[in-house]
Amino acid sequence: MNIRDEYADEDPGLNLTPMIDVVFLLLIFFMVSTTFLKRERDINLDLPTSSEAGTVSEELEELVVNVLQDGTVVVGGAEVDENGLLVALRQAAALDPERQVTIRGDRLTAYEHVIRVMDYCGVAGLSNLAVSTIDGGS
Repeated sequence: MNIRDEYADEDPGLNLTPMIDVVFLLLIFFMVSTTFLKRERDINLDLPTSSEAGTVSEELEELVVNVLQDGTVVVGGAEVDENGLLVALRQAAALDPERQVTIRGDRLTAYEHVIRVMDYCGVAGLSNLAVSTIDGGS
């Protein structure tokens, strides 16, 4: 007697749908979590490390202020003096008082240079400040 299994002729296939779903989710995750370098972030600074460093929210357009090792301040790719810095910060505050200001101070710059930029931010009416560091990890 020849017993036939009705499913024996079917070729067992591998269902790739869940794997494709996972790949697309990973692709979307990496696209969303990737930060794109702006011109201000291209300036080569030796940033300090921090074990508590976190990511900066990109919801608001940020103003990046770079403080070089010798205390020179660069805003928007251009070197500015104290008056130019105050003008740039006041213009940013006039557009949006909640605008985030990211201060990127070189690791070897004097602390007073970074504090001076923070003071000018306060004078201009900007209080949403962040100091950029590199995650040193624990």
